[in-house]
Parts: sequence; structure tokens; C-alpha cells
Amino acid sequence: MGCNFLAIVLCLWAATSLSLLLLPADGLVRIGLKKRQQDLVSIKAARAATWEGFRRSGNAGLNNLLNSGGEDIVLLKNYLDAQYYGEIGIGSPPQTFTVIFDTGSSNLWVPSAKCVFSVACYFHSKFKASRSSTYRSIGEDISITYGSGTVSGILSQDNVKIGDLIVKDQVFMEATREGSLTFVLAKFDGILGLGFQNISVGNVVPVWYNMMQQGLVGQKVFSFWLSRNADAKVGGEIVFGGVDKAHYKGKHFYVPVTQEGYWQFQMGDILIGNDSTGVCGSGCAAIADSGTSLIAGPTSVVTEINQAIGAEGIASIECRQIVTQYGDQIWELLIAGVRPDKVCSQIGICVFNGTQYVSSGIESVLEKKRDEELTYRDAACSACELAVLWIKIQLKKGRAKDKILDYVTKLCDNIASPVGQVDCNDIGKMPNVTFTIGGQPFTLTPEQYILKVKEGVANVCISGFMAFDVPAPRGPLWILGDVFMGAYHTVFDFGNRQVGFAPAT
Repeated sequence: MGCNFLAIVLCLWAATSLSLLLLPADGLVRIGLKKRQQDLVSIKAARAATWEGFRRSGNAGLNNLLNSGGEDIVLLKNYLDAQYYGEIGIGSPPQTFTVIFDTGSSNLWVPSAKCVFSVACYFHSKFKASRSSTYRSIGEDISITYGSGTVSGILSQDNVKIGDLIVKDQVFMEATREGSLTFVLAKFDGILGLGFQNISVGNVVPVWYNMMQQGLVGQKVFSFWLSRNADAKVGGEIVFGGVDKAHYKGKHFYVPVTQEGYWQFQMGDILIGNDSTGVCGSGCAAIADSGTSLIAGPTSVVTEINQAIGAEGIASIECRQIVTQYGDQIWELLIAGVRPDKVCSQIGICVFNGTQYVSSGIESVLEKKRDEELTYRDAACSACELAVLWIKIQLKKGRAKDKILDYVTKLCDNIASPVGQVDCNDIGKMPNVTFTIGGQPFTLTPEQYILKVKEGVANVCISGFMAFDVPAPRGPLWILGDVFMGAYHTVFDFGNRQVGFAPAT
């Protein structure tokens, strides 16, 4: 990931804390979260780690991620820019651990006292089995791979305390090896997954399932309120067993879960201002993920958004080369009615290798490093497909060829932006971005999707959108992380297999 990664991660994490209380009057278990303030280096490191997850996994790893229920389902998670933390207890008497409550994974793990060969374990609370009267050893080896490294250990069983509730006989992983600098300096000790069991590594029954099965909650529902006020004493709240009406207005709009694993649902068109991006008109998959700080989506749309808001990025040499050399041909083929997914192969840029379209061998300045930097997706072919998509969308709007090609060249300049930095003084001029979910518009204002982070003593403004490409049939896929969930109070209704959104207060 580069020689500067150590310097980046050394600057991460600030202290967080948690307050817990149970209000018997309404039967809800409230876990009040506090969050750390984000900084520029953590955003940079997180985006770099996500890219590294792609690079390291290659096509095989990505296919496992999309098609299996095993450990690779969380391969691209890195938690480098995670903000919200809570506290749980494990054992009798309870040993306290700080965890991320993550709807994008399903396992519970914390460091083990048996962890002696990983530096990370010396910086965090460790579970000591000998001090718990309810501990039971299982001993099965288990390993979970994230974008920033692998965590491995053994399965154990004990009671888990969440608020005033005791979840009995919960199986969890005692981490004996944490293979990443992320876990060395992170202020959280472990992860508590709130996804579905079919993505649980080892098919371990998740904590949330046991809460329901043991009758500890009145409703099979949990909900998130994530405050976006950096100065607030309370950073957010998770409610198990229902919702807190104080944290949203109006009524929740619900959409069904379309594929269990993640909390996945169907999403429609995305608008920049009043203009359709044209990518998800026929539908895209989306997940609500409390373990992701930003909003991640297809490069084509994220690039358009970043261009519209003036986010500075690194120019994509491949993309600009494609537009310069083949823009006219792409235009003519689309005008002639050639299917967009056939254009790049017809002009000789992409060839089908039996699994996907890859480059036919066009020479470029990035060609020699392609295997190292883009093992999961060929650069030239990807750039061509993006150009075709953008030109097709602009054609539908009736724009002239010269203006379209000039616009697409500008979009190229925003591809692979590592930070997406914007001028804080221009926030009031930026367009709204609207996600269509269940036919209903969910709009984010610039104040909601622009993150103000620290760079030393100065405030820096960056885009809350990050490029993340998932191929068909699972993709295009959007990950609606904390930027979206901060604007919309989110309900995870397990009983009815649905996700609900309402404006947060």
C-alpha cells in the first residue's frame, strides 16, 4: 500500500466512550454512542485500504465476496475511518470491550488473553477466560479477512452483556492474531456484527439472533440514530427492540430486504440536482451499512457527483486516452444503435476471456503496472466502459458531440479521486444528491454529504462519496454508510425483513 501507510495509520483514532442505560418503561435497550472526530489522514487511509482490498483479492477474491457466505463477504471492510463505538461486556463478571456495531458483518470477536504474538493485542482489552465462571471452550479455529488484514482465533462461548441485557451462551471469536496496523492503533477492541447469519464466518449464530431467540427484546427490530454534530456530547444511539421517537420525524418508509446477508434492498435512480445519472433507472442493489463511514457506489456516478461539486481528483490517464483516441468511434457506434455493452469490444479495446471483458492489449503508460494496481479489473477496458456509459447518458439529453466529449474528458479528471477535496466556501453552491428508494426520494444536501474534517488545526471539506465497483450480477451496488444513515434514522426490521428510513432529528 506504500511506504507512507505506517505514517498514515499512526495518526488515526481518537478516544471514544459509551454510556448505557435501560428504560424499563418502554422496554427498549438504548446504547448511547460517542464518536471521534474524523481527520483527513483517516479518510485517505480508509480509501487506500479499500483499494488495497480489491488489489490483493483479485478476481477470485471478489467473486468469493459476491457469491459465498464465507469469510470473504467482509473482505473489503477496513474500519480505518469508523467513527461510532459502543461498549459490551463478556463473561461473568463482565469484562468490558469497546466494539463497532456493524450491520455489514455478522460475527462477534474481541482480543484474547491467548494473543501473544500480535502487537495489536497489547494495545487493547483482552478476554481472560479464567476469570469468567460461565466460560466454555469450543476451540475451533476461525479466520475473518478484512480489507486491512486478517483476524484469526478460536471459538469460545460465554455470556454477553449489552446494556442491562444478558445474552447467554453466545459463541464468539477470541482473536489470537490480528494481522494489521489498523487493529494496533484502533480505539475499538473488536466488532459486533448485526448482519444475517448466512454471512457469519463459521455459521456462528449472531448476537442479535440470540437476543431474539432468548426473548430479550419485545420487537425483532433494532434502529440507529447517528448524530452528525461533531460537538454533541452524545454521538448516536442504537436501540434494540424498537425505535426512539425522539430521533426522527414523520414516518419511516420501508423497503423489503431483497437478499439476506447484508441488509440489502433495491434502489432506483440517483439524481444530481434535478438531473438523472441514468445508471440505476432499472434498479441497483444497495445496503445500509453502519460499519462504513462514507457512501460508496459505482465509479461512473461517483465521478459525476465529484465533478458536479468540484471535488479535486487525480486525472485518469487511461480514461482521457480512451476519449481522445476513440471518442468519435464510440459516438458513431452508439448513434448507429450498437448495444453499449458491445461498443468497447467492437472497437478492439475489450475482449471476452470467458468470464468478463478485459483489455485487448492497448499500450499505455499504466499497462506495465496493470497487474499490480488493477488485478480485479482491467484499466483500459474499464475506462472505455465508463466513457461509453457517460456518452450514452449525455446522448439521451440531446447534447452535441463536441460538448459531450469535452464533458466526458472532464469526468475523467475526477476518476480515482483519493480524497475528493472541495472548497468549503462553495458548499452553498453545490447541488443536492437524491437517492430513489422504493420510488421515494431521499435527498442529501451539501451540508449532509460534505464532511468537515481536521488537517492539523485547519478544517478541510471533502466529498462523502467514494468509488466502489461491483460487477454484475450482484452489482451495481451502493453502500449507504454513516453519511446517509446520519441524515436518515434507520430501522432494521428483522421480523418483517425490511429496512426503514425517516429524516433524523
